[in-house]
Parts: sequence; C-alpha cells; structure tokens
Amino acid sequence: MSAPAPSPLAIVDAEPLPRQDEVLTDAALAFVYELHRRFTPRRDELLARRAERRAEIARTSTLDFLPETAAIRADDSWKVAPSPAALNDRRVEITGPTDRKMTINALNSGARIWLADFEDASAPTWENVVLGQVNMADAYTRNIDFTDERTGKSYALRPNEELATVVMRPRGWHLDERHLVDADGRAVPGALVDFGLYFFHNAQRLLDLGKGPYFYLPKTESHLEARLWNEVFVFAQDHVGVPQGSVRATVLIETITAAYEMEEILYELRDHASGLNAGRWDYLFSIVKNFRDGGQKFVLPDRNAVTMTAPFMRAYTELLVRTCHKRGAHAIGGMAAFIPSRRDEEVNKVAFEKVKADKDREANDGFDGSWVAHPDLVPIAMASFDAVLGDRPNQKDRLREDVDVKAADLIAVDSLDAKPTYPGLVNAVQVGIRYIEAWLRGLGAVAIFNLMEDAATAEISRSQIWQWINAGVEFENGEKATPELAREVAAEELAAVRAEIGEEAFAAGHWQQAHDLLLQVALDEDYADFLTLPAYERLKG
Repeated sequence: MSAPAPSPLAIVDAEPLPRQDEVLTDAALAFVYELHRRFTPRRDELLARRAERRAEIARTSTLDFLPETAAIRADDSWKVAPSPAALNDRRVEITGPTDRKMTINALNSGARIWLADFEDASAPTWENVVLGQVNMADAYTRNIDFTDERTGKSYALRPNEELATVVMRPRGWHLDERHLVDADGRAVPGALVDFGLYFFHNAQRLLDLGKGPYFYLPKTESHLEARLWNEVFVFAQDHVGVPQGSVRATVLIETITAAYEMEEILYELRDHASGLNAGRWDYLFSIVKNFRDGGQKFVLPDRNAVTMTAPFMRAYTELLVRTCHKRGAHAIGGMAAFIPSRRDEEVNKVAFEKVKADKDREANDGFDGSWVAHPDLVPIAMASFDAVLGDRPNQKDRLREDVDVKAADLIAVDSLDAKPTYPGLVNAVQVGIRYIEAWLRGLGAVAIFNLMEDAATAEISRSQIWQWINAGVEFENGEKATPELAREVAAEELAAVRAEIGEEAFAAGHWQQAHDLLLQVALDEDYADFLTLPAYERLKG
C-alpha cells in the first residue's frame, strides 16, 4: 500500500498517552476513517430499527421466529466455515480487560481462549482504549512484562505454545468513541475504533503466528446487525491484504431478540462464524428492557434466583447448542463469575461446588466450552469438559435433535417459581452503586462480594429496580417497591460505604456520583437503553 494521506479523523479532548503513536498511526486512522465512512450510516439505520422493534414488542408483548427467514432455517445444507486449528478446542475460556497484568495472567492461565475485552469489562477511557491496543501488540511480539509496584511481583509470558488463543471483544454498536471525530465533528462508533485498530495492527501478525484475527461480537440484536459485521470483515480483509475467511467471529446471544435469530445470525456470518455464546446477565437485562411494559408475567425475581436451570433460560441454552451444532459452530456456555477468597475457605468450597455443577451441566448439555472469570476456576471448568470430551476438541457432532423449543418457551418468565425479595433490592442497589463507582474510575471488571462484575451486572441491577417499582412489586416483608424505598436503601448503602472505607477514601472516590447515576437510570420514567450512555458522559479521560 502507498503511504496514506493524514487521516480526516481528529483526536479531541484527550491527553497524549505514552506510545499512542504506535497505535494511532496515519495508516491505522485512515483505515478506521474508511470503516466509519462506509459503515456508520448503516449502523445508524440499525440502531433506529432497534427502537422500532422495541416499540413493536411494547404493543404486542411477544416475539416469534421470523417468517421472512424461514427458508434459511429450513435449509439443512449450509454450514459455517470450518474452524481454524487455533479455535477448534475452546473447552475453557477466561475473560477480562486488556490492562498489562491481566493480559499476561490471562494468556498464562491455562485456559484455551482469552476473551480480551474492550467492552463490558473495560471502562472506555481513552487510556484503556489506546493502551489496551498497545498491550495486545506487545503480547503478540512478546514485548510484554509487568511488575506490581505494590507487591514487587513480576509477570512474564510463558512459551507461545502454552498461551491462550485471543478472541477480542470490541464495544457494541450503540457506543461512540467521543475522542475520535470526523471533519463534521461526528464521533466514530467505538466498535469500529476497537475493531479497526486491532485488525489493522495485528491481523497479519496473528496469521504469521498460526492464529488469526478472532472476535467476540457483543449486544447483537438481529441478523441484520450480524450482516453489517460481515460486510466490515470482507472490506477489512481486502483492505489490509489478508485472505478472506481469516476473520472468525463468535456472537454473544445476550439479547432476547437475537435468541429468535440464532440461525440467521450464523448464516449472515457463515464465512466468518466460529460460534455462539450464552451471556446470562445481559440476556436478562434485555428481557426486562424489551418487556418492561408487559405486566406481571415478565417480572423477574432476584438476579441470583434466575439460574441457568430456569425453564426459559434452559430453553435458550438448549436451543443455542442445537443451533450451533446443526450448523457446525461452537456452542460456548456462560460465565462462572466467582472470585476465590484468600481468607475464607468455606466460601471457596461452596462456590467451587456451584461452579463445578454449572460446568458439568453445560458439558453434559452439549456445550463445547465455557467461561470463567478467574484463573483458579480454569482447572474446575477444565475437569468438567475433560470428563465429557476426553481427547476430542469439541462435541459439535452431538446434534441435540431431541431439543424442540417453541417461541413462547423463550419468554416464559413466569415459569420460574421465584419472586423479587427485599434483600434482592438491597443487593441490586449495593452492587449497582459499587460497580458504577469503579467504572467512573476507569475500572470495568470489579470484584464485589466475591463475584467478578462487569457492565452487564449494573444493567441488570438498575433494570430490576426499575421493573419492580413500575410493576408495583410487594416484597415478602410487606414493603412495596417505590422510588422512596430505593432512595432510602441507596442512602443507607452510601453511609455504609463511607463507614467501611473511611472518610478520606470516600471523598477520593466517585460515590455520590455513582449513587446519583444509579437512581437516575433506575427511577427515571424514560428507561435509558443503556446505562453506559449517561455514564460515559461522566467518565473522565
């Protein structure tokens, strides 16, 4: 390629970062601009379509498989592209942000895959966006190490053959990158910034390593959004000069509308598809968001009462396995979010038993792999899948033709015999405030009450508060869910945090801001589509 002209994109309101020039080269920014010019208009149309579909659900309180794509579902002849060797065995995947320490620990964790997360586990400060890209490039060139200033402990990569394969997750279609704008002052979608910078710098480098540019696609709501990603992949591969089919994408089925279009999503991405993943918290958040005016039958109980054995969740996961294996794709299970306690072995024992039961169930249901949030959970999940897979890399040959999920099964929320509780409200407020405060400090993955929480956690927390209040839920203690009760619980939590961490640490944090933002998105009559949109306006850096 000839040397590109300076990019028409401008970096705005951002302090210079060390080594940013390695990432934000003229050629890389020209590529991102070209992605923006070609694909942002269609992205905008698809976001508008989301709003139209949500309005339709509000009118009908139902969803169904699409009649206009019935032929795709009925055609048994098509399959997704064969899996590359580096993605054939995905029995355990670890997730986490792309800071330097996590990059080394995740690659060294013993998991087969690392989901390198620029999305829900990463607050999108400019520093996280740019230096995350630096860390990825450093990892692939083995120029990465890290010494913890607090403990003095040093971290370095193991030999290449022992490292996890990276599957990178860019931001969802709805988020813009305010620090990168075109000549009209229009921000570039964060998805195109994350994907574009990563692909431009690393696609050929990864192919040279015997791997490739592999991606997780978040927050997808329809097969038309998957089609847009496919168009991005086709253009990007031609532009950078790597073979078509180098890209592989795993789509998170974490919205209720996408659950009705799994086959169509794989079909649109079939030359680039690797699999589908069952993402629990965002999926529940999506049910609340879409059916928030559907009445009592759509009211979810406490989030921890909605296990993957709930009938409507089981319908979703079993349909996902059947769909993937029918089309030759990997089915990847959900998250084990537990964080081991260094002080309480009894907590660990109980949690490890739950993780094992969850991973045993997934492996026996036909999943080809699953997620964990901590390296200590890798051996537990590995044992569950080893017991079922043995030496086989996956179980895509297990077609699960016994599964027969009807449209109504996926939204049978009232099939779950559990109700919202007052402790559930308290937990939603506690976790919501604590997570948002950390996010406003630039942390996207946060350990709270021995669970690794990310943005999906905050979304389900605030959504449940909103839903319970608007549905007039009465708790087991006789109290009714009201804005006043939510404010009272939030004030108590703020006081508890102040007492817990001390006045100085409290003042140095963003606690009042987090409290106010949670109440805003939980109590406003107009339900915000994504908490991260108003939160991003308050995020410094």
